[in-house]
Amino acid sequence: MTTFVDRVELHVAAGNGGHGCASVHREKFKPLGGPDGGNGGRGGDVTLVVDQDVTTLLEYHHSPHRKATNGKPGEGGNRSGKDGTDLVLPVPDGTVVLDRHGNVLADLVGQGTTFVAGQGGRGGLGNAALASARRKAPGFALLGVPGQERDVVLELKTVADVALVGYPSAGKSSLISVLSAAKPKIADYPFTTLVPNLGVVTAGSTVYTIADVPGLIPGASEGRGLGLEFLRHVERCSVLVHVLDTATLESDRDPVSDLDVIEAELRAYGAGLENRPRVVALNKVDVPDGRDLADMIRPELESRGYQVFEVSAVSHAGLRELSFALAKIVAETRAAQPAQESTRIVIRPQAVDDAGFTVVREDEGLFRVRGEKPERWVRQTDFTNDEAVGYLADRLNRLGVEDALVKAGARAGDGVAIGSDDDAVVFDWEPSMAAGAEMLGRRGEDHRFDAPRPAASRRRDKQAERDEAEQEYRGFDPFE
Repeated sequence: MTTFVDRVELHVAAGNGGHGCASVHREKFKPLGGPDGGNGGRGGDVTLVVDQDVTTLLEYHHSPHRKATNGKPGEGGNRSGKDGTDLVLPVPDGTVVLDRHGNVLADLVGQGTTFVAGQGGRGGLGNAALASARRKAPGFALLGVPGQERDVVLELKTVADVALVGYPSAGKSSLISVLSAAKPKIADYPFTTLVPNLGVVTAGSTVYTIADVPGLIPGASEGRGLGLEFLRHVERCSVLVHVLDTATLESDRDPVSDLDVIEAELRAYGAGLENRPRVVALNKVDVPDGRDLADMIRPELESRGYQVFEVSAVSHAGLRELSFALAKIVAETRAAQPAQESTRIVIRPQAVDDAGFTVVREDEGLFRVRGEKPERWVRQTDFTNDEAVGYLADRLNRLGVEDALVKAGARAGDGVAIGSDDDAVVFDWEPSMAAGAEMLGRRGEDHRFDAPRPAASRRRDKQAERDEAEQEYRGFDPFE
């Protein structure tokens, strides 16, 4: 059974915004109560949060589909819908979020670091919020915006100060078990370690973490063995420790050639590993032949500029010196890092010549309008309601879409698409739409709200007036 997962594909869906309500206040002796439709609630977000208690992505391997709740629709009586509940997904420290194309969206390091993977849709406005001096009794409401849906890839990169690298069965797990309190699986056969092991080491006043990376072999950077799956776990480390087996029983191997092979794989993998400080640990010197071989190759390794330590996980020889040497390098690396800056709010004002949308002429006389506002407005429009369509036309006209289409060369009868190919709204454009927008924009006006009413109306039978008003508003609410 899989217990450690460091890469998953997650399908997130934020909650949809609730629809606004189109309603008219009805009360005895108040036939002209006015619009009282409430706004729809906001859809819930899907948020990733770093949790130190989480060490694997196993939960999302078994359940990759996650969805936040939708916002509730508005109701009459100026009652707004309830907001959807945000969905919080805990992830391990060091999780990298990528899109389907491999672009990095977020690098989550540090307890409590958050990233909104799916933005909840905003709720639609009710007709009470749409009322104005010109449109006193709107007979429509705006629809809620659908929540964001997308696929993201989560990759876990271990947050450790020191990484132990080397061939399988070089003794990395044994070293981490004696340097720290970690208890990895140890056996006398290759590829015993199938997952990275993490331990905490205290050397004097310095406390650092050390990771045991599964064994590398030639071709690991190209996918051979387990190396490609776990090389990402050494990317964040401050220092690399080459663990070389001086007591290997394989006749075609020796510590120096092992070092050259691992270095070649690290260079092929890239990610800045070629510039990390290196330390060499000649392991298994408790074996007589191992001690002799370590004495033979140590001068050559030191001539290459490596700091060399002869160690043994069995007799604990050289471990104290190795531990304090690593602590010194880690402390120097931490001191060289720039101090964390306080959080700053970056304000990027909109350019004065930015219209908020673009008009592009495509093949066969089709003009496509793209922009956050017009596309959102289209999604919020109930196209079964003529008044709502008129309101949309009025908004597009005020935004300048009409003028932009004229400048782009659009003629009567040309097709205009608002949005992407998947969910675009397409209609035949007419140059007179501006006038139509102004006309439709006045729909919903009710001149009975204007005072004073004629004397003849004031003398009208009160009951007959209420009956007439009730009949006029019958069917006014499209959601009833």
